[in-house]
Amino acid sequence: MPLWLAVISAALAGVLMDLSYPSVGLWLSAFLSVALVLPALIGRRIGGALLVGLVYGCVFFFLLVEWTSRYLGVLPWAALATLEGVLTGVGLVAISLAYRWLPRAFPSSSARLVLLPAVVAALWAGRELVLGSWPYTGFPWARLGMTQSESPLATVASWGGVTGLSFLIVFFVAMVLEVVRLRAWRRPVRLAVPVVLGLVLLLTPAFPTTPSGSIRVAAVQGNGPTGYFDEREPYSVIDAQTEATRPLIGEDIDLLVWPEGGVDYDPFQDASTARRLTRLANRIDAPLLVNTATGRDGLYYNTSMLWTADGTADQIHDKRYPVPFGEYVPDREFYNAIVPDLIGLIGREYTHGTNPPLVDVDGILVGLAICFDVIYDDVIREGVLGGAEVLVFQTNNADFRGTDENQQQLAFARMRAIETGRSVVNISTVGASQIISADGTTIASLNADEAGAMLDDVELRTGLTAGVVLGPVVQRVLLWGGLGALLFGWWRARRRRS
Repeated sequence: MPLWLAVISAALAGVLMDLSYPSVGLWLSAFLSVALVLPALIGRRIGGALLVGLVYGCVFFFLLVEWTSRYLGVLPWAALATLEGVLTGVGLVAISLAYRWLPRAFPSSSARLVLLPAVVAALWAGRELVLGSWPYTGFPWARLGMTQSESPLATVASWGGVTGLSFLIVFFVAMVLEVVRLRAWRRPVRLAVPVVLGLVLLLTPAFPTTPSGSIRVAAVQGNGPTGYFDEREPYSVIDAQTEATRPLIGEDIDLLVWPEGGVDYDPFQDASTARRLTRLANRIDAPLLVNTATGRDGLYYNTSMLWTADGTADQIHDKRYPVPFGEYVPDREFYNAIVPDLIGLIGREYTHGTNPPLVDVDGILVGLAICFDVIYDDVIREGVLGGAEVLVFQTNNADFRGTDENQQQLAFARMRAIETGRSVVNISTVGASQIISADGTTIASLNADEAGAMLDDVELRTGLTAGVVLGPVVQRVLLWGGLGALLFGWWRARRRRS
């Protein structure tokens, strides 16, 4: 493929990959995107492959995370999208090298149909893992497997995790590509391999977990002034949450959930806030799972707490991964010298939490994730491995009103339900909020920018899916296996040529 055509193909692939995420959510376009970008990498020199990967990555990320410019303007959006685009470009160079080296090292048709696609898919998944953990705590927002929350393939994540699903999508597309390149449709046996794989992906049932009862959960979306630049009066956020909770008084409730940032002040420091929460817990006759910024030993945390009717909250969970440049500034002096006006807006430095993402509600363990922590596998896995029978995700999307951010985050929450075999309560300050069953079905919802409450008997489930248990193993095998296979292919290709 000429380089000019490869660049156009890569740009179109970036657009299609963005369309596979909400709000459009055309999950099939993720396959088409991969089918465009892989041929564009074949036969490229390193410079050409880097250009193709850079164009794909930048187009994709500039479209996907446009919501980061909602309040802070172009600079943070451009910085994030460009960084992720550059890292994507570098990662895709490895795939171009795989297409160069492996056919020389293993020239048989069988290797071309199976081994080459497997290595290409492993390198794709490995690139996603690197972007999801570096720099700083990474940005695992754009994994290919997450595009499938509404597709029949979502259940595959319960067997191999989201990373495993990413691998299988690329493996399938790369295998079909080799069928075309080798004209393997002339050999029905060879053609049967991708056909069988496609059927397996489509027909894979969810890994079974076991129903263990239910918990009656009320989740309240107050639609208060919770944005970074919203004008607010003292206690206006907790007042909005309390007002939206009033219709629930007198209902049978086991747990009342408020979103991230649903309380204005630290109740451990502010007596008025503590009294309000205690009074509400007594009127509702249920513990409150609430969230606010807290200070302890000179450090600040984004904290969820289980507030009880006796005015105490002995169970807390601090956000594991505060958002770089949103909730804290890594290397502050360096970045402050470059963009002091933007860095100056982030006055409070949140500390990374270390306590387990779990609370015990009358003997029922509830797994937690605060806002963007939903995209970090280890947080979700720790809660489920710790015995969580249901998951609660608290978030504040007020800074992204009118963008795709909330819908993308809801899709990730749905994937977590399917992957773990657990019901999910996803509650936002401003919406949209949903209660999602373990099979990904929405059983209750609240529209964006409206105050309201959801009340439902949420199914509890026990048992661990293969995706939860084997997820870390799958990730390590794909990351190091892909790199190892690439290097071995380079070594073997050199030996065969000499």
